[in-house]
Amino acid sequence: MSGNVTILRQKVLIPASPEEVYDAFVDAKKHSAFTGSKATCDSKVGGEFTAWDGYIWGKNLELQKGKKIVQEWSTTDWPDHFPPSKLELIFKKTKGGTEISMIHSNVPAEQADELAEGWVEFYWEPLKKYFTKHGEKSKTK
Repeated sequence: MSGNVTILRQKVLIPASPEEVYDAFVDAKKHSAFTGSKATCDSKVGGEFTAWDGYIWGKNLELQKGKKIVQEWSTTDWPDHFPPSKLELIFKKTKGGTEISMIHSNVPAEQADELAEGWVEFYWEPLKKYFTKHGEKSKTK
């Protein structure tokens, strides 16, 4: 079964600018703040990152500030010798903030449901809360 892969697609609206949302992913301090877990990130193309205390790790393949992040992405739950997945995040300015379009490809099929729920529970919901709290300060400017 280890050869079976799938693609996850999700869209979410975050109440912040595309640049702020982008920074939350590539700035280790901000990433740690919104997830509540240690993250590291060398925020340049080819730079490596970790998230969730090392549960997630990978490499930045493409970075366009406020527009797009493409990463090679793995977790400690990946089957042995399984190649990294590809994570693509596209940020689009909308009336309510930023729409993130996520395409997560080459995901082990047996982990797809758990991973899809994980994106919502451990990324989209905390990100919304983070910007709802922090956004109040920027609105007063």
